[in-house]
Amino acid sequence: MSGPSDYQPSNPALQWIERRLPIIGLVHSSFVVYPTPRNLNYWWTFGAILSFMLGMQILTGVVLAMHYTPHADLAFKSVELIVRDVNYGWLLRNMHACGASMFFFAVYVHMLRGLYYGSYKEPREVLWILGVIIYLLMMATGFMGYVLPWGQMSFWGATVITNLFSAIPYFGESIVTLLWGGYSVGNPTLNRFFSLHYLLPFLIAGVVVLHVWALHVAGQNNPDGVEPKTEKDTVPFTPHATIKDMFGVSCFLLLYAWFIFYMPNYLGDADNYIPANPGVTPPHIVPEWYYLPFYAILRSIPNKLAGVVGMFGAIIILCFLPWLDSARTRSSKYRPLAKQFFWIFVAVCILLGYLGSQPPEGIYVIAGRVLTVCYFAYFLIVLPLLSRIETPRPVPNSISDAVLAKTGSRSTPMVSTAIVLALAASLFAGSIDSAKASEGSDQPPGNKWSFSGPFGKFDRGALQRGLKVYKEVCASCHGLSYIAFRNLAEPGGPGYSVAQAAAFASDYKVKDGPNDAGDMFERPGRPADYFPSPFPNEQAARAANGGAAPPDLSLITKARSYKRGFPWFIIDFFTQYQEQGPDYVSAVLQGFEDKAPEGVTIPEGSYYNKYFPGHAIKMPKPLSDGQVTYDDGSPTTVAQYAKDVTTFLMWTAEPHMEARKRLGFQVFVFLIIFAGLMYFTKKKVWAASH
Repeated sequence: MSGPSDYQPSNPALQWIERRLPIIGLVHSSFVVYPTPRNLNYWWTFGAILSFMLGMQILTGVVLAMHYTPHADLAFKSVELIVRDVNYGWLLRNMHACGASMFFFAVYVHMLRGLYYGSYKEPREVLWILGVIIYLLMMATGFMGYVLPWGQMSFWGATVITNLFSAIPYFGESIVTLLWGGYSVGNPTLNRFFSLHYLLPFLIAGVVVLHVWALHVAGQNNPDGVEPKTEKDTVPFTPHATIKDMFGVSCFLLLYAWFIFYMPNYLGDADNYIPANPGVTPPHIVPEWYYLPFYAILRSIPNKLAGVVGMFGAIIILCFLPWLDSARTRSSKYRPLAKQFFWIFVAVCILLGYLGSQPPEGIYVIAGRVLTVCYFAYFLIVLPLLSRIETPRPVPNSISDAVLAKTGSRSTPMVSTAIVLALAASLFAGSIDSAKASEGSDQPPGNKWSFSGPFGKFDRGALQRGLKVYKEVCASCHGLSYIAFRNLAEPGGPGYSVAQAAAFASDYKVKDGPNDAGDMFERPGRPADYFPSPFPNEQAARAANGGAAPPDLSLITKARSYKRGFPWFIIDFFTQYQEQGPDYVSAVLQGFEDKAPEGVTIPEGSYYNKYFPGHAIKMPKPLSDGQVTYDDGSPTTVAQYAKDVTTFLMWTAEPHMEARKRLGFQVFVFLIIFAGLMYFTKKKVWAASH
């Protein structure tokens, strides 16, 4: 990638290979002796982080594909069984799912860094355009991957996004039918998406090779935007850039591990823990967070076709950036006006992302239209205009001069950042109350759970009591389809022995067959069996429960959540984010009232519950004091039953939670030590270079 290599291996075997395939020389010239600008800051380490994340996503994706079943009837269950039954399947899934978010986070930082420092300017136009192509491929890959779990939000997200193509004149409907493989999103759609989701990462890797190739031909940009002129301006890639990248990657891994081990579901949508149901539309369909700014642009434009053009145009316009910004000074560090508008543009993107997560109504629509205009105005008006009217500050003659002078103002960007944050805060404050009012339910009270926090563990007594409450009360209507009897004897569970789990399983009758005569039959449950459903099918369940099918409780605590996201995740980590679902379940169990409040009417056959969305629930009050006997002396009250059975349901949602937290602690200790070693090594290496 960096031209002919002067690498001469001393080992005879390597010499033999080098004469026939100079791949070691290629690596040596590209990643060892390659001259790197000595003034690169840590924003440049995101290139290495992205390479690491791409490898991680491909590796974990290939292993997950070995266990995943791309069938509409089995996909959801196969994902849950990966998490439960595959060795460290929960870790693989968390790494892949959280990795997608981390990948996009890193690519957004990478792109904004390129935008700020003018990395798209001559002679790096092709390098920039290849980057935009990678970004487009990432978006397609991420979208298809989000569909694969086949949860509610996956299914309806696929329906909404693929329907956008119907806006294309003449061919739109045919394209949608082709994408779906039929007349609605279904099994052929899932198969196509799985196939493409598996293929596209390798295509991304190919374009990344071209991207790196173009980078080594044109040379790296740098914070001062001046080309290296002498050897004083550069340092060898290894060890200088390599050790700096390793330190940056290790710090990034701390953030990545934070989500993998302590907030694995935070970046996804709780509705995706509900199996896809074509007959029930989620109240608010939203894509993953990294698509939200473009989703907001799509919804801000009233015309469907214009909205689609606007959404894709918001990305494609990046390809024309080298020609829209004709300023001769590359880095915004020396462009006082460009610097201000850059931070305003960042704020516009963040606010568009926020609006994309809100319902398309009222102030959100108006704000979305204003910010959409601002987004395009930045590229089509501000940058071309600044190129003509702005007077940049003097640019240093060389990189070494810039390093010695330490030029550049730090106070100016802080002013615009403060303005931006103030605007963002005002929008947040003005919208939260509206969002809460639209939910129509009281906020469930918080509880103190033994399993909360990074070091929390399940209360074994509560798990055993909760299992008893489930068996004697809940099991008459609700199943636990994703929990096997043998899970009761696994570490981190209720603490049963293998024999106790087998005895517990034998109390159940499990349908099996057909036998040699071709008949279905019932037999006692075995440890490998899963908790049977109380009804043979959904129709029977609805018939027995006034038309409403009781949900399976295996995932109920994960499938129920409420407000979260930026900037709450900073607080949630230190509080009880993952307990929001249990708080809701516990509150619903205790939220029944004999009569609806005055002025509130609920449908006939429903019961009033102040925490259930809409307050009308088909389930009658399930718990009452003294209903279940406890042998350990615990109070036999509704509050205690609710807490115990919720603890048990939390365990059924994630049987390996304790293993996750325990391994997370070990990983954090390792990463902190590793990052420390990298930091001091980097200091020593760079001190020698000065």
